[in-house]
Amino acid sequence: YSGSVKVTAPLAAEAGIAQIMGGEAAELTQAGNKFLFRTSFGQQSSMPKVAKYIHDDMKAKTVAVVWVNNDFGRGGRDVVIKELERLGSKVVADLSTEAGQADFAADVGKIKAANPDAVFVYLNEEESARILKELKRQGVTAPLMGETTLIGQKVIELAGDAANGARGHVGLTTDAPVDLIKAFREKFSKKYNYVPDHNGLKGYLAVYMVKATTEKMGKVDSKAFADTLHGLTIKAADEPGILMDVTFSDTGDIDRQSFLVEVVEGKQVVKQVLPKVK
Repeated sequence: YSGSVKVTAPLAAEAGIAQIMGGEAAELTQAGNKFLFRTSFGQQSSMPKVAKYIHDDMKAKTVAVVWVNNDFGRGGRDVVIKELERLGSKVVADLSTEAGQADFAADVGKIKAANPDAVFVYLNEEESARILKELKRQGVTAPLMGETTLIGQKVIELAGDAANGARGHVGLTTDAPVDLIKAFREKFSKKYNYVPDHNGLKGYLAVYMVKATTEKMGKVDSKAFADTLHGLTIKAADEPGILMDVTFSDTGDIDRQSFLVEVVEGKQVVKQVLPKVK
């Protein structure tokens, strides 16, 4: 979680050790820490894509935003609301929820009262499943849009048919139409007897980030590692374990293809492939 990274990052930086993280809060790579590297998009990269899709593709003039009150949720909420308003979509409900929250009846009641054209849901995974069930129970028909934590494999399993129809922007999915990711999913499922989610992909490619960077240096050198990875492009043709061509910026942010998906009959279906920014 982003909150965990905020605590550990100064310790790793003080030791001069690169930290490869799953945290997505925008602030993590904006504070000048030269030792932090992402395995997924930061909110400053993903949220503009989400807002554009809500405004342009969903044609939503009014939006309800539901977010979890932690570092992850606040960061995403701030960026997506700013982008929605810039594009001309009005935020008619701005609802803060708590991590670990069990009951979303009141929140969904407020969404119904606001009657938005679309609902943006940005919670942790277990809470995402709970609110999806409550949205279905209360008969909310507005289209649902989120990020990885709304339409991930774990959420789909917990929410059941309540997840159907939910859409999201994801940086990583094992349902991606990418040959190396398909092969990863097949090997993982065969070995562990379950379908991996984005966390499985992040952990896997993190190891190959280390491998490719170390081979680029030609030696094992923890002090020089961060310097080498900044600005580095790793091509899947050269290092298949990286799964997709990827570039790391001078701040440790990541650039690669991403996907817009919809949950259809309990499965993520990729609707659009979005290209690398650069």
